[in-house]
Amino acid sequence: MPQHPEVIGLVDIVKVDGRREPFVREKVVVSALKSGAPPEEARAIGEAVERVAYDGMPSSEIRRRVLEQLRDRNPEWEENWLTYDRAVKKRGATAVAGPPAR
Repeated sequence: MPQHPEVIGLVDIVKVDGRREPFVREKVVVSALKSGAPPEEARAIGEAVERVAYDGMPSSEIRRRVLEQLRDRNPEWEENWLTYDRAVKKRGATAVAGPPAR
């Protein structure tokens, strides 16, 4: 019996608490849009992250890669994401990869 195309290549992301959930590119796209990226850039970010996603990838690595994509395209979008994380999700900025701001 042939596999359905939507089943081929699915990968699970491992959340901080150990739960596994499927990687959903649209979540990355929506996050990028909320950070200020225009739709075409948000889709490109989602595609870039999806290309490197692998089964068992930690959600923290997904977050890091999204932040890198945002920073590379427009540092303001990265800052918007981080501001949201600090204000709404109560996350610190310590998980951000890269050199400290000067």
